[in-house]
Amino acid sequence: MTGTSGASVRALGDFAASAAVIAAAGNSHPWLDVVFSEKDEELRARALAQAEVIWHGLRPLGPADFDAAPRLRLVQKFGVGVDTIDLAAARERGIAVANMPGVNAPAVAEGAVMLILAAIRALPEQDRRTRAGQWMQDIAYLERSREVAGLTVGLVGYGDIAKRIEQVLVAMHARVLHTSTKPDGSAQWRGFDDLLAESDVVSLHLPGTPATRKLFDASAFARMRPGSVLVNTARGSIVDEAALLAALESGQLAAAGLDVFEQEPVDPQNPLLRLRNVVVTPHLTWLTEQTNERMLDIAIENCRRLRDGEPLANQVI
Repeated sequence: MTGTSGASVRALGDFAASAAVIAAAGNSHPWLDVVFSEKDEELRARALAQAEVIWHGLRPLGPADFDAAPRLRLVQKFGVGVDTIDLAAARERGIAVANMPGVNAPAVAEGAVMLILAAIRALPEQDRRTRAGQWMQDIAYLERSREVAGLTVGLVGYGDIAKRIEQVLVAMHARVLHTSTKPDGSAQWRGFDDLLAESDVVSLHLPGTPATRKLFDASAFARMRPGSVLVNTARGSIVDEAALLAALESGQLAAAGLDVFEQEPVDPQNPLLRLRNVVVTPHLTWLTEQTNERMLDIAIENCRRLRDGEPLANQVI
């Protein structure tokens, strides 16, 4: 990859950034010019025309975007999953794609544990009732409130995030199982069906791919332990939302904690949002001050490497 040391690099931040992130990116290096488009389509179009790098969030990128960016050399994913990037189209145009393995693992792991605790302790309903002046009234709904200690938590997918969750939950005296593509020789590994049958809580940590699309359908929910809990901080495409709704309404599942949805932004009329046994966050379990700092460091370093003609870090294609 060729470059010119000392030259400037123009980047499009293709996501809504906080004032702190915008300031940090803008003040980082005089050779780096970053424009954050947020929701301004005219600004985005102008920035695309000049951009050598796209700092990519979750907005899908495809041929039309690449054709509107004739100078584009790199798509830098802010995070790990590249399922929102048309990799074939990028490859055809000679555009590199890089990601950030592990950059958000601490935050997502903590966010998953947060959703597990909120779901098993009925936090949304406790919050709603307290705000409504129902102090310690009609508390029968808490009879199914449970402690982590003694529960069996099944992790579907066993990468960095899942392993961090395991450490936290084991410290809280939970029994933690996991499943992955192949047996790994550990006593905690289970096949998919066995993990569903044994787990009080099932937490998802898989990429969004054709193979994982709607992996959790009506059949999967039927194989889960009655009264169990589903937590998804991975990708919304992994879960059949109509089947999840039915499982929650029937009581087959006691609760769910969801950071991701099939369609994002989630429709305010999505029936899952009206259920009091569902706790939700807006695909932001990854977002912390520390994650932002790590992401910016990696993105700026790869822009420097692009400028200087050095190999990119974590290049996918």
